[in-house]
Amino acid sequence: MILLFGFLLWFALPVFFNTEAPVLTLLWQPEQGHYGILTMITSSGLIGLLALIIAFPIAIGISGFCLLERYHKPAAWIRSLIRLMAGIPTVVYGIAAVFLLVPLLRETFRSGSGFCLLAATLIVVVLILPVMVMMLDTHCRPLAKQIHLASVATGFTESQTLVYLIFPHAQKAMVSAMLLGFSRAIGDTLLPLMLAGNAPQLTSSVFDSVRTLTAHIGLVLATENGSAEYNSLFAAGFILLAMSVAVTLLIRKMEHAQLTSTKEDAV
Repeated sequence: MILLFGFLLWFALPVFFNTEAPVLTLLWQPEQGHYGILTMITSSGLIGLLALIIAFPIAIGISGFCLLERYHKPAAWIRSLIRLMAGIPTVVYGIAAVFLLVPLLRETFRSGSGFCLLAATLIVVVLILPVMVMMLDTHCRPLAKQIHLASVATGFTESQTLVYLIFPHAQKAMVSAMLLGFSRAIGDTLLPLMLAGNAPQLTSSVFDSVRTLTAHIGLVLATENGSAEYNSLFAAGFILLAMSVAVTLLIRKMEHAQLTSTKEDAV
């Protein structure tokens, strides 16, 4: 990781400090000498946040449903389905969305081509949902077993146990699931590349086309070499890696804090 950071930083610093072709601007017009990537950074964050806002309540609902004992049989099927979804290549989601979701959005809302922020966000939700559900389930299932007898003895129903005992004690796991989902959302390349429309612009509507950092890297890397446009990839790659590493370190810190707290409680 140090070597990777060093490599990207070595090539990115000249790009950041190049006053003739600044990259930290909103304008991307290579033919006119403008190489700003702020619109791509904004679009990456926007897709990540929107996907997280949609996916997190669904992940909480699925995890809570699977913890209810009276639904243990369908819960087993749901867990198997979630594990299957986690192993499906993203390109499969992308191909299905191109032929199913994009025409549906285009015909339903009659706004744009269907390749837009909303299309990419919805499929990214499908991508990050299994990861979030598995992280929540991994933390909440042992916790539910630990407090089961105590909750029954005090007269709590299954739903009350879930709402008042399990979820309040799983807040760190929830935050970790959110951070992991966000990191996965901003780090995916194929889905934004295939579905977002790849227009380097700020958007005021979910039906507008956008371009993310990952899609930008994929597009430019395949068409340019050695130009100022190509050099912007090093800045984009460094920013993307820094964002991903920052989120990962936050998750690790929270897990370490949770482990320390558990050991102190045990003592």
